Amino acid sequence: MQRRNYLALVLLATAGTAFAQAYPAKPIKLLVPFAPGGTTDIIARAIADPLGKVLGQPVVVDNRGGGGGIIGAQETARAAPDGYNLGIATVSTTATAPAINPKVPYNALTDFTPVINVAATPNVIAVNPKFPAKDYQSFVAELKKNPGRYSYASSGTGTIQHLLMELYKNLSGTFMTHIPYRGAGPALNDVVANQVSMNLDNLPSSLPFIKDGRLVPIVVAAPQRLAVLPNVPTFKEVGLEPVNRLAFYGIVGPKGMPKEVVDKINAGVKKVLEDPVVKKRIEDTGSFIVANTPEQFAEQIKAENAVYKEVVQKQKLTLE
Repeated sequence: MQRRNYLALVLLATAGTAFAQAYPAKPIKLLVPFAPGGTTDIIARAIADPLGKVLGQPVVVDNRGGGGGIIGAQETARAAPDGYNLGIATVSTTATAPAINPKVPYNALTDFTPVINVAATPNVIAVNPKFPAKDYQSFVAELKKNPGRYSYASSGTGTIQHLLMELYKNLSGTFMTHIPYRGAGPALNDVVANQVSMNLDNLPSSLPFIKDGRLVPIVVAAPQRLAVLPNVPTFKEVGLEPVNRLAFYGIVGPKGMPKEVVDKINAGVKKVLEDPVVKKRIEDTGSFIVANTPEQFAEQIKAENAVYKEVVQKQKLTLE
């Protein structure tokens, strides 16, 4: 009996190794749980084509926006754990949405297989150029003088953009109405068009509009002032350090993915991120390369999940 069990284990291990060696044998889907045009989409497309070349099969980006990232994340969680159904995980899908929404249809800590954290990025509050304030002090003064007059756009209810702005409102004593969208791209378009006054967004998707003068940066969530925005203070500088949090963009798969496949994807992404062209493309957006291990990424997801649960509890935030 013991010999039979031993042989079964050997056969399973051999089959797993053979599968990993054959992987990938067909195109891989990389699901982005937001509409095109946002930072999540930018990061995914920066690595998809070169990763496909490294792995020997195309990596196809598939945008599934809606529900603040929940719809796409759920699709990844429910997919077959064979390495052909990957998704981009963000702070929104793994921490803020579960923190504020008890009905999220997945467990962010147990229903995914963390593969690698690709990059982290600062967040920025930016306003339409027609907004009457162009610096932080006058921005706060305008909001306090006219509570409820202005609205802000986000990439969806329960996203990092939503919860960070709500945290900002609570700590700064200001009030703006939340207007959720299906992704950062549509939200940005309406702020640029002055349909909505402002947003708190990941820097990569906002930066082109800032450089073109179509958005005015007010304050950033970053470890220190950014070289691309040297005159813009951090939240820590203005006395709001709890809002000074980065976003992340990593790759996950459904729970139960073979370790050999996870390691192969992890190694492939790391190789892609060593390419100076890819590295520059990501860093030019204001993001930082992370490229860590699956275990380290799992710990980051766990840590952010705990942080935003505490934020929601302390600030008494709800979906209403």
